[in-house]
Amino acid sequence: MSMEANIKPDADVDIFMKVLFNSQHGMKDRKLMLRAEKETNYRGDDGWTSKSIFMDEISTGLDSSTTYQIVNSIRQSIHILQGTAVISLLQPAPETYDLFDDIILLSDGQIVYKGPRENVLEFFEYMGFMCPERKGVADFLQEVTSRKDQEQYWARRDEPYKFITMRKFSESFQSFHIGRMLGDELAVPYD
Repeated sequence: MSMEANIKPDADVDIFMKVLFNSQHGMKDRKLMLRAEKETNYRGDDGWTSKSIFMDEISTGLDSSTTYQIVNSIRQSIHILQGTAVISLLQPAPETYDLFDDIILLSDGQIVYKGPRENVLEFFEYMGFMCPERKGVADFLQEVTSRKDQEQYWARRDEPYKFITMRKFSESFQSFHIGRMLGDELAVPYD
């Protein structure tokens, strides 16, 4: 019908829809998106509407280019709608990682970091770890929280390395300036 009417869909939306409907996980992801929108879009007494989407491992079975296109489309939509999307991805490509405004880093059941993407490396430097220039930040974040890989990023050469647990990261985040700011925001009662 759209071809007959000479209607051309936005390229990003078109690829997003094709992936959702044609991939082996498309039906599950489509249900998740629709369910999340239905459950989280509600109208309060004052007429305010919440626009939130929660998506888990949307890149399973997809190449990095397709994942980038999907996340970029979601990002554009969310910014236009002034909503929120929470998307879990395991080791996204650097260009996909750069699309995110905020990062929530979970490891061993602990929130290790929650805040602006631009400050995540600063937090790990505060903890004594440096991301090498040629290392993707997403890969670094996964490895610096791993007992097996953490030591290679230790940057305080004047101090002996000792494994930093996820509990220690989580506790230290509370004293990091982003964690303090978040704590101050949460301390103010919501009307």
